[in-house]
Amino acid sequence: MKKINIVLSFVLFTLSVFSQTVKYSTAWFGPNANPVPEFTDARIPAKTTISLMGDYYFGFGDQTTNGYFKVEVPLLPERVSLKVWTSVFEHYETTSAVSLQRMALDENTSGKAGGDFYVQTRMLVLKETNKAPAIILNATIKTASGTNFLQRRYFDTPGYYFDAEIGKSFYTKSKFITEIRAVANVGFLCWETTNSTQDDATMYGGKLIIGNSKWKLENTLSGYWGWMHTNINFGADYGDAPTVYAAKFSIMSGYMDYFAQYQYGIKDFPYHQIRVGISFPIEKLTPKYNP
Repeated sequence: MKKINIVLSFVLFTLSVFSQTVKYSTAWFGPNANPVPEFTDARIPAKTTISLMGDYYFGFGDQTTNGYFKVEVPLLPERVSLKVWTSVFEHYETTSAVSLQRMALDENTSGKAGGDFYVQTRMLVLKETNKAPAIILNATIKTASGTNFLQRRYFDTPGYYFDAEIGKSFYTKSKFITEIRAVANVGFLCWETTNSTQDDATMYGGKLIIGNSKWKLENTLSGYWGWMHTNINFGADYGDAPTVYAAKFSIMSGYMDYFAQYQYGIKDFPYHQIRVGISFPIEKLTPKYNP
């Protein structure tokens, strides 16, 4: 019995030491592990809206393809909503060098993985007027349901974040560009790493949207700034301060929105992303509201 206890203690100690070397950050995991949170145009829809997307990440020794599903249900139209999203059917292929750098424990450099689920509550706290912007507060939790932690695809820990979207539109007399909308995003992001240590980060972002009732173009710069890369115990290369730029073009036709997006990782997010998708409302799935 004493020998068994010694062996178990040694195994637990070894796992504990090794876990300290795992860097829970976007720089050392797959692109869907803990990405920079997306934010909207600071509006809540009047009808239940479903978005279906396909992503392709490439560059820097990691190629990943996955589907993406998102649904937003307005509990109170344009005021309060519940939003759920996840990545699905992820297939990846990395180089041996990248797998080694990430200290992956599986020799396979390609495979499949399942994603985390995000659940978000959104609430309008200030309605937009001619003089004041709209302000929406979001509260989001992330599950630890993502698979293939050993291959560094998803974290094996949960997380959450709180953020505020602030948006204001300016209208023109031009027929080509009828609306210019500016949106700012600020918040706090937190996720568990290892041995009860958590990484805390400030979130930031800015978005400029131009277009009309037929099309729109979004340009977004966003990111978050974790504290662990500033701590000498974890190292400056911890990679928990990603910044990304995204350009998204949408065409609105009837009830359908068709869109394509390109995203570039400026810092601590070693990926290019191409996304295509559709978005559409479903009135039958919209909760009835009788004021």
